[in-house]
Amino acid sequence: MTRSLPVFRVKLAATPQDLRAAQRLRYEVFVEELGADGPLVNHDARLEVDRFDAHFDHLLLLDDAAEGAVVGVYRVLRNDQALRAGQFYSEDEYDLSALRASGRRLLELGRSCLAKPYRGGPGMFHLWNGLARYIIDHKIEILFGVASFHGTDLARLAQPLTLLHHRYLAPPALRVRARDEHYQSMDLLPSDTLDRRAAMLEVPALIKAYLRMGGHVGDGAYIDHQFNTTDVCLVMDTERLSDQKKSIYLKGVAG
Repeated sequence: MTRSLPVFRVKLAATPQDLRAAQRLRYEVFVEELGADGPLVNHDARLEVDRFDAHFDHLLLLDDAAEGAVVGVYRVLRNDQALRAGQFYSEDEYDLSALRASGRRLLELGRSCLAKPYRGGPGMFHLWNGLARYIIDHKIEILFGVASFHGTDLARLAQPLTLLHHRYLAPPALRVRARDEHYQSMDLLPSDTLDRRAAMLEVPALIKAYLRMGGHVGDGAYIDHQFNTTDVCLVMDTERLSDQKKSIYLKGVAG
């Protein structure tokens, strides 16, 4: 039987049921698929939970052709919400002093995921449009957040990490840095030995999407053994987007 074409809708989680649907999808992706775990993960209820959930807004992608099922999630945290939470989520991994000192409106992004049947299609585009609307509504100036390579084998990740370090390092004014106690250099190979095309093919799709939009990476990676990932911190200044990139990013948002 042919599955119906999706009918997408994006909304903010507004109820405990909405939040649980987001946490359930996160469990499917991050725990079951990628092998993550954590002190608040509820394996019995199949929910991926952490202490920041109460402070973040959760953008949900729903498929109304599948009875409104939550098929995509983006977790977002503004300056004022981070103040109530006591910190940004990524401050456990990165020194964000450069961003905090900027005095600009920040938005931390995280826990982005799509249900497996919706990957490689228009789902992420709809989620990005919802995010763009949120950015406009809250006058956000700088986006940032950790994004992950699956696995913790640095030898296997040496090519893409070195590529990011040499080609996409953030300018000094926005250059966050992995905290000293777990700083992992991304400058792992001589730049003239890189096969840049092969290295870029190893960069996860979400990271590539940010780079295409003009994003950069912070200095150093973080090895997250709990989540079985190697994290980099992405930073994007919305004012530096070209008109062409803005038109792609904001398509379908105005009005």
